[in-house]
Amino acid sequence: MNAIQIENVWKEYRLGVISHGTFAHDLQSWWAKVRGTDDPNSKIQSVLVGKKTQIEGDHFWALRDVCLEIRQGEILGLIGKNGAGKSTLLKLLSRVTAPTKGQIKIKGRIASLLEVGTGFHAELTGLENIFMNGAILGMSRQEISAKLDEIIDFSGVEEFIDTPVKRYSSGMYVRLAFAVAAHLEPEILVVDEVLAVGDAEFQKKCIGKMDDVAHAGRTVIFVSHNMAMIGKLCSSGAWIQDGGVKKIGSAQETIDAYLAETFTNVLGATFEAKPDSSKAAQLLKLSLTDESGRITENYHCDQRVVLRMIYEVRRKIQGMYGYMQIMTGDQTAVLVSDSFDGGNNALDSLDCGIHRITIAIPPRTLAPGDYHVYLNFTSPEYQGGNIDSPGIVCRFHLDDPASKRGNRRGGFFSTLLDWNLDSSILANAKKNVWQ
Repeated sequence: MNAIQIENVWKEYRLGVISHGTFAHDLQSWWAKVRGTDDPNSKIQSVLVGKKTQIEGDHFWALRDVCLEIRQGEILGLIGKNGAGKSTLLKLLSRVTAPTKGQIKIKGRIASLLEVGTGFHAELTGLENIFMNGAILGMSRQEISAKLDEIIDFSGVEEFIDTPVKRYSSGMYVRLAFAVAAHLEPEILVVDEVLAVGDAEFQKKCIGKMDDVAHAGRTVIFVSHNMAMIGKLCSSGAWIQDGGVKKIGSAQETIDAYLAETFTNVLGATFEAKPDSSKAAQLLKLSLTDESGRITENYHCDQRVVLRMIYEVRRKIQGMYGYMQIMTGDQTAVLVSDSFDGGNNALDSLDCGIHRITIAIPPRTLAPGDYHVYLNFTSPEYQGGNIDSPGIVCRFHLDDPASKRGNRRGGFFSTLLDWNLDSSILANAKKNVWQ
């Protein structure tokens, strides 16, 4: 049984146009819309021949012919790049806005958590907002009261429940908003990336609650850029790209397809950037090598993974430091390093010119598998913060042919630990075992 059925849905927005500038032209456009004829004041449509585009003149198609069926009790993960149309689709499902064309059939009540503060009245207290949101969902005061203690306890804002929510931090907003949305027993729960605002402990609680909601036979639609979270939580996935559905399938199949295409621009063991004189400092070139300097993207766990960089400093920057993240294919961070980790930050106030920077990952650090390298250069003293953001610059593969477990080793690390046995035999084992 389908909880949601989306049939040929299109959503159009106008780009940068509030009005035509004159009352006469606005009236002409309104009358054309009433009669269902072409707008005489609209710009000529510029459709690219042989190439798909979301922009036609001053019209932007945020969604294009979307068809999607979501079963009751399904946990669907929506993935895709920023601007792909994910949040627009959630707004249509939540009836924040209406589709331009097509129809959406929904069976049951929807509770939505789209952005911080959605559905809350800033002047009302947390307690008053709980009752207001419940009423919007069609629940009686008695039904809301029965869940009240559970909602407040889950949110962790009990001390401030009688405080107007305009005084809440973004984290407190999210805690209470999610607690209300999840506990007032909607048939469908819609959650956007907003959970990223909460801390790790609260995110864990939210994931557990969404899992409970789905196992109770209700439907969850979840949007996130965290592929590990999508893979862990969701049973199915839909990849949204350029306003349309690129792929529908199991969560892991969809994630794998998305990541495979997303990282096609990562060339493996090398990276080269076009010099940009507007940047105060810039990574020009990077190579992954072994200890002898040979470029490679395939290593054994007993080898050092060496990153060799050519970095140009055009203006000396106080406090500049580098940040590196090693990620698995699903974008889970397994190793993070800053240039100041060793105590002495070699990049701080670096002289102008071309520099060589080397980072070596010691043997037996990472488990066998495929990894991507993310780089960023920043400074708290620099206006705007980021100096140079190359992003994901390369990828490499690790094998473990030397240890007995080999490539079957799970976890994040390949460190081999010694299990030592005290050779002395306890005279009275039962009595002295804990001594």
